[in-house]
Amino acid sequence: MLNNKTVLEWDVKTWSKALNYWEKNLNFSSELKAIELGSRGGGLSIYLASKGINVICSDLEGITEEVQSQHKNFPFYKNITYQKIDCTNISYENSFDVIIFKSILGGVGYNNRYDLQKQAINEMYKALKPGGVVLFAENLKASPLHQFFRKRFTRWGSSWRYISISEIEELFTDYKLIKYSSTGFLATFGRNERQRSLFYYLDTLIFNHITPKSWKYMVFGLASK
Repeated sequence: MLNNKTVLEWDVKTWSKALNYWEKNLNFSSELKAIELGSRGGGLSIYLASKGINVICSDLEGITEEVQSQHKNFPFYKNITYQKIDCTNISYENSFDVIIFKSILGGVGYNNRYDLQKQAINEMYKALKPGGVVLFAENLKASPLHQFFRKRFTRWGSSWRYISISEIEELFTDYKLIKYSSTGFLATFGRNERQRSLFYYLDTLIFNHITPKSWKYMVFGLASK
């Protein structure tokens, strides 16, 4: 059975806000052609496939046989195909109605490469059909506290380039329309999914209301060509 845990894998309560936002702002149809970039476990590919959409599940080094085998547990797995794709060098042009990604720009910008983050967004624009949309959910630079804990306790915390909320408009400057929101302050500090779920409710009740947008750790939205 497909659930948000399968789609999102971790920090499910907070990142589920992206799914809710997309469903409110886009009419999903089986006629759409889609691609997921930076797929890893392919959760977003499963999500789109469950709606009858034909989707390419892609990653820089391709998708493992283990992941492909896991996808076969779902009746709609035949809607998914697999490719090896570098999101900074996409061969497709004017090809997709939907491009979807989650938590990839930090790694793309490894060692402070904003230029590669911008290049990836531009490549997505090239690959979209006119009127097509990018659905995105991405980690943000967030507060000084988040930055400290990442560098201290996360092995990639010093090398990933987390984008700031103020960079969203610039990254998507070529797009006709950009809509987005940010969320999450405390939940990411949870040591396990149970703690993150508890902290999510504290965010919902308190911290999302009293912290500035620049301190939130997740941004989600859509951009249309």
